[in-house]
Amino acid sequence: MSGFVGVVVSDPRLQSQFTQVELRSLKSKLVEYLKDRLNITAAANARAAIAAPGAAVEASVVVEEKTEFDVIIESWFLSARNESGCVTVGDLPPVMAKLKAFSGMLGEEEIKAILGESSSDMKEEIDFESFLRAFLNLQARATARSGPKLKTSSSFLKASTTTLRHTISETEKASYVAHINSFLREDPFLKKYLPLDPSTNALFDLAKDGVLLCKLINVAVPGTIDERAINTKWVLNPWERNENHTLCLNSAKAIGCTVVNIGTQDLVEGRSHLLLGLISQIIKIQLLADLNLKKTPQLVELVEDSKDVEELMGLPPEKVLLKWMNFQLKKSGYSKQVTNFSSDLKDGEAYAHLLNVLAPEHGTTATLDTKDPTKRANLVLEQAEKMDCKRYVTPKDIVEGSTNLNLAFVAQIFQQRNGLSTDNKNISFAEMMSDDAQTSREERCFRLWINSLGIDSYINNVFEDVRTGWVLLEVLDRISPGSVNWKLATKPPIKMPFRKVENCNQVVKIGKELNFSLVNVAGNDIVQGNKKLILALLWQLMRFTMLQLLRNLRSHSQGKEITDADILNWANSKVKSSGRTSQMESFKDKSLSNGIFFLELLSAVEPRVVNWSLVTKGETDEDKKLNATYIISVARKLGCSIFLLPEDIMEVNQKMILTLTACIMYWSLQQKAGESGSNRSEDNRSVDESSAASMDGDNEAVLTSEASSLSIDDSAPSSQVGEEEPNKTPDKE
Repeated sequence: MSGFVGVVVSDPRLQSQFTQVELRSLKSKLVEYLKDRLNITAAANARAAIAAPGAAVEASVVVEEKTEFDVIIESWFLSARNESGCVTVGDLPPVMAKLKAFSGMLGEEEIKAILGESSSDMKEEIDFESFLRAFLNLQARATARSGPKLKTSSSFLKASTTTLRHTISETEKASYVAHINSFLREDPFLKKYLPLDPSTNALFDLAKDGVLLCKLINVAVPGTIDERAINTKWVLNPWERNENHTLCLNSAKAIGCTVVNIGTQDLVEGRSHLLLGLISQIIKIQLLADLNLKKTPQLVELVEDSKDVEELMGLPPEKVLLKWMNFQLKKSGYSKQVTNFSSDLKDGEAYAHLLNVLAPEHGTTATLDTKDPTKRANLVLEQAEKMDCKRYVTPKDIVEGSTNLNLAFVAQIFQQRNGLSTDNKNISFAEMMSDDAQTSREERCFRLWINSLGIDSYINNVFEDVRTGWVLLEVLDRISPGSVNWKLATKPPIKMPFRKVENCNQVVKIGKELNFSLVNVAGNDIVQGNKKLILALLWQLMRFTMLQLLRNLRSHSQGKEITDADILNWANSKVKSSGRTSQMESFKDKSLSNGIFFLELLSAVEPRVVNWSLVTKGETDEDKKLNATYIISVARKLGCSIFLLPEDIMEVNQKMILTLTACIMYWSLQQKAGESGSNRSEDNRSVDESSAASMDGDNEAVLTSEASSLSIDDSAPSSQVGEEEPNKTPDKE
């Protein structure tokens, strides 16, 4: 895997305002626009005007989501009407005035006046960097006028971490540093670097080699990463460091983090807002891990009727935490309803009541008698300390309503003392509702896969969240653009049941058009939550996506569909060509349970990635699990984004085995597609580079955007995890 040179902006301060993801996307869009809209001469002039020294323009980057950047760039391009393709300062005011960032705050005349302060000639040509400076200048004026409204990038809740002006919260950084110091201080490798000083940039410097983030993921969800796959030398070369970051990003996706706008280069550069955003998500997953009926069946006490248990199972952890908090507050006689982790907690009264009911032995009336919010917040934290709760928040964070840190604080209180009864008649009912192990694993796999696609919706429970049909329509539109008729779809919340059926009927209709096996399946089956049918449908969606991607990379297919047999034959051929003797009869071949075949396959596509001294013979269940865990981490380290668990390999789950093999195949073919024709191997000859280059826009968008959900090619930013932004669903009516 060869590295890539990032887009370089001549002004370092200007470059610091943008991630490499943004710069590459903007550069790519500009080049594509000029190529399509302007004549060759004008395009050459424009490229010369904006090119930065040493910049590498990745024209293959495709960003489907209509972000603020897209609107800015498209608006700017549309103003370039003259034959030379040049843009002047005078072209900018009408363009800028239409942007959402300035709507209602800066009018066209005001923008013109502001731009005039820095340019005496409105006919002066403006290059790309000057345009970015102008936008940031206007944004600063608008922000100063309206007050700070920018979201911090390190949001615990699902939100894009891509903003035009990046800010970080020092209190959040200090809180996360304290968390890392606490949970990783005894780690054999990291203890020589810990504790970190929150007042410095030591956190970002330490994260640059990827080890810290990998270790933190394992703290959040133990066993996610086989630590034998982490490169932990004193000094890492660029290859090894990149492997760690690739392993980190793929593993983060595998535990539910949103990383579609973060790339390995961003982590190498130690971009503070992106690192904090990722760290906050990992810590959130750790803190909210017990907020489900499987881990804490006592949560059924929050519902009055067993019929409400299904609804409780479908709630995201944050909502369950709020429901629990209000349940406890009701016991204390607190009359208000807490609906968020920000404004509703600013006065500290809810905290005072919560701690009094959970820890009456430490209760005091002084907290409630205090009128000053800051003093009350101090007393709340003093009381929390007596419960051995880590202080994720400061009094200032409570008073100012820091959403992220308040959520962390409440989650820590829940972990320490939830106040729920262990003797509840509904607990047995909740346990009865638990799915069998394989169903749970498949639900988890499909949930994480859907969330990795970057659709607008976020899935917390597949069986509950797909019943409106809307999520499935978003997935279908993502993997088969244009297939959904949004005029016939209804967006949640949906009050009338027949609207849900209409959505699901369209899902079934599109599925049949894509040749899915949906015999005797109706939309109402999805609405009713038929788990077997839902899993079958989701599997066909995932399989369709994988086969489409592989078809686009295989020259000998000549537009024909790739079959399971093609994947099987490729894997066997690849292992055989490396001099190994292992073969698999099918994707349910029981001999695969020891993991040897997949380790040989991984070694065949990249000889240096497997450390054979760590591989067992796979004769016992313990050895099989060691191999399976190592396989998953090595595949992710190589560049495959996969969501299966070691048990899926040990038990030879046919669906998951096919997924694993297809991901390795896709990564391998992507790598070969990037090599020169003179060095083509047998794999290279199976790559149709010319057909990939000639694909129409829609298919190319699918290939590029979907690549992030299957694999990473570190030498090709367009398919690297986080190197493309999610494809935003078209306007839905």
